[in-house]
Formats: sequence, structure tokens, C-alpha cells
Amino acid sequence: MRADYDSEGDTIQIDLEVVDRLDYGDDEVDDRIVVGVRDERPVRVDVIGTDGDIDGPLRAAAAAYDLDAGVLVAAAQAALAVPDRQVVLDVGVRAAA
Repeated sequence: MRADYDSEGDTIQIDLEVVDRLDYGDDEVDDRIVVGVRDERPVRVDVIGTDGDIDGPLRAAAAAYDLDAGVLVAAAQAALAVPDRQVVLDVGVRAAA
């Protein structure tokens, strides 16, 4: 997973997987979140504007698309921590206890 915060545009792009193009973008869950879809799968999450709460909208998008909300929030926070640089996250499956 890759995330990038564009400080000039004040947007975060979280790539769940690398694709050559998107089929469409869905902003129905929240007007600040656009979920990019390819072959009926969510492959990108864009956060438009980072003022205020972004965790809530990311969690709503995660619920709507059956994504891991904690991972989306962590990716956004990591991107915000190092503006204008790409962050690569490798998130594993939780081990059974």
C-alpha cells in the first residue's frame, strides 16, 4: 500500500493496489472521500482536504467497501507525517493468539 500527502493540493492519495487506470470514482460515502474502483474492487482512496476529522470519513469508506479502517487511518497519518513524499506500508494479517 502506498500513501502520499500533497501539501499544495491538501489531498491524500492511498493506493491499495497499483492499477493502470480507474473505472470510476465513488464519492457517495462522504464528499471528502473518493474511492477509486477498478474491476469492481476499491483500489484507491483519496482524501480531499485534511482540515478537521479525516478518521471518521475514512472509517465510513472502509465500512462501505469492506476495507480495514485502521490500515486506512494509519496510511493517512503516515502520509501527513511526511508531506510530499510517498510512504509505503506493508500491513500483515494479525496472527492468531
